[in-house]
Amino acid sequence: MNPREVIRRVRRLEIRTRRLVEESLAGSYHSVFRGRGMEFAEVREYVPGDDVRSIDWNVSARMGHPYVKKFTEERELTVVLLVDASGSEQFGTGPTTKMQMSAEIAALLAFSALRNNDRVGLLLFTDRVELFLPPRKGKEHGLRVLREVLAIEPVGRGTRIAAALEYLQRVVPKRAVVFLISDFQDSGYERTLRIAARKHDVVAISVSDPRESTLPDVGLVAVEDSETGERGVIDCGSTRVRRAYAEHAEHERLRLTEEVRRTGVDMLSLSTGEPYEIPLVRFFRERAHRAAMAGG
Repeated sequence: MNPREVIRRVRRLEIRTRRLVEESLAGSYHSVFRGRGMEFAEVREYVPGDDVRSIDWNVSARMGHPYVKKFTEERELTVVLLVDASGSEQFGTGPTTKMQMSAEIAALLAFSALRNNDRVGLLLFTDRVELFLPPRKGKEHGLRVLREVLAIEPVGRGTRIAAALEYLQRVVPKRAVVFLISDFQDSGYERTLRIAARKHDVVAISVSDPRESTLPDVGLVAVEDSETGERGVIDCGSTRVRRAYAEHAEHERLRLTEEVRRTGVDMLSLSTGEPYEIPLVRFFRERAHRAAMAGG
């Protein structure tokens, strides 16, 4: 992609994602990831209207009149976007590829975080780490995150989620909110994901294409694995083949969901064949509700 096209796409994506942040996601992001930790700041005299549950009874007894505890929301968050840029992410049978959807989701999350004065980092990976941008604040940094996601020309074609998570553990020593955006066409990463989830707040976002679960009735189709280069022919005209393909895809979907669930990580599944905004907002609202219930 030439530099001018990258700039045009960055501008279009910035406009679209900023509107979505303002209209849809900002409140959901805030309720999930902000205010989950409160730090004690000081005590001050009680004034009418204060929550009586915040009264510090020990201090009040010593001073002879009510004092309340004052808390401040814990410091800004660090958000890291782990985005899969492998060969399979270039697949798309609709108006967008999986990589294009992943880039838009990453942009939406980045601007949501920056709007809340959080730091945002980016880790692009294939079967190796392609790029790491340390977490920073500011609009210019946010636009660079967009440019890098849109302009990536990866060296690798395969997928190694475990390697990306291991690298994350080394370069981000403190707790962060980590969004792992991938089509998860990989295996053997479950243990590493579980370890990462003990340290970080990890959210997995699975991106797929409709043709990965259903085949059209169009006869013989030549196919090529975008990561391995392996070629073959599928008889899409066969009802038996189409049914077996759909059953295998559903089995793999359920297996992935269960594997990720066992690591303790929340996962959201999205498809390039459908708008992602509503399920993304719903996911965060449900997560916020669970967090509120767990907090009492």
